This record gives sequence, C-alpha cells and structure tokens, in this order.
Amino acid sequence: MDITVEVKNLVKRYGEIEAVKGISFTVEKGEIFGLIGPNGAGKTTTLRVLSTLLQIDGGVVKILGYDCKNQSDKVRKYISYLPEDAGAYKNLTGRKYLEFIANFFDPKKKQEFMTRGIEITDLGERIDDRVDSYSKGMMRRLLVGRALMINPRLAILDEPTSGLDVLNAQEIRRIIKDTVIDGTAILLSSHNMLEVEFLCDRIALIADGRIIELGKPTDLKKKYKAANVEEVFTKVVS
Repeated sequence: MDITVEVKNLVKRYGEIEAVKGISFTVEKGEIFGLIGPNGAGKTTTLRVLSTLLQIDGGVVKILGYDCKNQSDKVRKYISYLPEDAGAYKNLTGRKYLEFIANFFDPKKKQEFMTRGIEITDLGERIDDRVDSYSKGMMRRLLVGRALMINPRLAILDEPTSGLDVLNAQEIRRIIKDTVIDGTAILLSSHNMLEVEFLCDRIALIADGRIIELGKPTDLKKKYKAANVEEVFTKVVS
C-alpha cells in the first residue's frame, strides 16, 4: 500500500479558536478520498494545510513522506490545489492561461502540460477565446484542467463541480475518475453527497474540527442502515 497523504493528530488554531482538533487519516496512491462535513467543520482549513498555505499548530502532516511544515518547498512540487473560489486571468485566452500556468510549474514541460490541459478542458475552439467570455461551466473546466494538467501526485479539489449544471458536473467527474488511473491521489471536498458517493473510494465525515466517521461509502451505508451517503451524513452529523 502506497501512502500519498499521512495526517496524524492535526491541530490548527485561529487565535483561541481551534478549527481542527487532532484529526488523523491517510490517502493512498490512486485513491479518491472525500472530506465532507457541514460549513465551519474544518474541511477547507484541512485542505489549505495540505496545500502548504497554512502552518499547523500540532500533529504531523506528510505528503509522499515529506513534512508539510518543514519541507513545504518539496511538497509543492507534487501537489495541485483548486480552491472553491478559484479564478483565472480574464484578459487571457484559455490557451494563454494554461501556457502561463504550465510555464510557471516547469518551462521544459510546458508543451506537454498544455497539451494535456487542453485535452482535459475539452473546450474546442473556445480555448482561444478570452476567459471573460466563458460560462461558469467552461471556467470550471479550465480550472480543473489547470489543476490536473501538471500530473500532480496529489490533487486537492475543493467543491470541484460547485454551481455547475448536470452535464458539466458529469464531465468534471469523468475527468476526476480518469485522473486516478495513473496513480494520482485526489482529496476532495463537496457538499454534493451524490457526487461524493459516486466518486470516492473512502470518505471522512468531519464536524466541529473532528473526524467522527471514516470508511468506504458502501460500508458506512451498511453500518448506519442508510440508503445513501446523504442519509449517513445526516445520521452522523445531526
């Protein structure tokens, strides 16, 4: 078993407020792992810690064996983070935006990354239109392409299909499913329980900064005699 993410007793405080209270979990190579919970539960804080944007106050967080606190520069070489509120440079075309990001990560692999990004976004001729002319669905596909085109070992996706219609959401889920085939691990957060059940190999339910349940969706449904993950969520969190 190859472990991509290892979180042990993670604590994160904002002043006197303890947002994350000693949580532990792992994410395996090629696994889609869901971190779900109500607003204010500590999900986004945890994702930002793993993306090296926040320093921890206690515990250990490792990605590919590298310590996120003391070896953040090495960690950043292998991860990609897509926040829920991410945006793109609206005065650029989709192609130019992908080129800018690809060049930022590795100029020597720019063309390889761009080719993959354009394939993932599947925007056709619209890839050469300005980003400010894109619909919300097109923008999200561009951003998912940006996040996954660099072949990260870990992709951290916060609400990847937020606000999308059914067809665009299905396409994003297909892209996510295809990405893990080559061993990329994906850690995602979503309020869409149907999406979580469809995508995730395992899920962790977090509330008030603590993980209160963890397992495969099928096992959790059986344990709580629930028809779906949304029902599990309601029973565990309420």
